[in-house]
Amino acid sequence: MSSQLSGVLTALATPFTADGLIDESQLRLLVDRSIDGGVDGVVACGSTGEFAALSADERRLVVETVVEHTAGRVPVVAQTGATSTAEAIRLSRHAQDCGADVLMLITPYYEPLSLPETTGYFSAVAEAVELPVMLYNYPSATGVNLDPETVGKLAREVENIQYIKDSSGDMGQAIQLIHRHREHITTIIGSDNLILAALTEGATAVMAGTANILPREIVAVRRAVAAGDFATAQAEWNRIYPLIDAILSAPFVPAIKATLAALGHPIGTPRRPTADLDAARVARIEKLIVELQIEAAYA
Repeated sequence: MSSQLSGVLTALATPFTADGLIDESQLRLLVDRSIDGGVDGVVACGSTGEFAALSADERRLVVETVVEHTAGRVPVVAQTGATSTAEAIRLSRHAQDCGADVLMLITPYYEPLSLPETTGYFSAVAEAVELPVMLYNYPSATGVNLDPETVGKLAREVENIQYIKDSSGDMGQAIQLIHRHREHITTIIGSDNLILAALTEGATAVMAGTANILPREIVAVRRAVAAGDFATAQAEWNRIYPLIDAILSAPFVPAIKATLAALGHPIGTPRRPTADLDAARVARIEKLIVELQIEAAYA
């Protein structure tokens, strides 16, 4: 099993220009912000990246830009899942050809699938490529939960299914994945509010949209846990959690983009029909930024 991915992975936001196009220059800056902050990998076209609002060509462009600009500094995960097996295979082969390191596959959404249909999709896409594959479990968005036993079975049966990103928000499920199936699959937790808990419990990595904003701080939590310095990890987590909580308590993508703008890193608005964050929430986030002195950390 590959041990390539570990630590903190940033689920990159997707910047847009004023006329709604992919802002490639801002995307490159966002990649640099995360890597300069010490993250261990970046993720293109995840949920934070608004992949469902992008065309197939735009998704290809984002992956190409991230791979090219990352230039091997850290691994690149490309989220290539789709609502059809054929489209997921096309996107996966493209990401493989342009140099992504790992493919992440969201469960097909909109039409509710049975578990056999879902596992058939994962197997078919994984078998069509050579790269390691990460299952992306996000049941609140897809309507299907990949339970630990199903995940373990898939990993045993399909050689290149090597990772699971669990965004179920269920820490009990995460613990089962980590402890029951670690010999067959690497567990990455995708719920930002569980970062400290997941790392303390032994998750190999966390994948966070808030790492666009707080890469150094989240990396500091992870490094303290890895060093066995749980007091430092808890203290740093306690410091940054109010901002993470404010972002999670708001519509997530608008909050990520509003927070970056407040930090002097504007990357455009969410793609419509998703609206901008309301003024009251923006004010709360701006107040927390000042209190936490996040701006000084990135001066």
